[in-house]
Amino acid sequence: MRLALGLGCDRGTPASTIAQAITEALAALAANPAAKPADVVAVASIDLKADEPGLAAVAAQYGWQIRFYPAAELAVVPVPNPSETVRRYTGTPSVAEAAALLVSGLDAACLSIEKHKLRGPDGRNATVSVVTFPPERLFA
Repeated sequence: MRLALGLGCDRGTPASTIAQAITEALAALAANPAAKPADVVAVASIDLKADEPGLAAVAAQYGWQIRFYPAAELAVVPVPNPSETVRRYTGTPSVAEAAALLVSGLDAACLSIEKHKLRGPDGRNATVSVVTFPPERLFA
């Protein structure tokens, strides 16, 4: 199984909350509940989070390189769950869904997990969207 993740989080979200959100999202995949971080071939978020310590720590933990997109690029991606609240804070109606779709090069039909949200014990939020690559599609 090959997966792409889109990640969003509040400023200051700890790595443990982000990692837990990822673990829960991967466990929720109906097609393969045994999905694991090693199945992830691409990870993306918004460029506003490029300096986010929690994201950097999770990427280092799993050996992922995160691709960061500007809000203007994310804003033009059609997503199933746009949010005006997210738009107010980031300039785009979607971070996790749009980032997963952009980094995968696929459309919303390939979103296996549209938005998995987790509020950590400190009240900080993390959101994970998951794209599953069709077996015939090679990741470039």
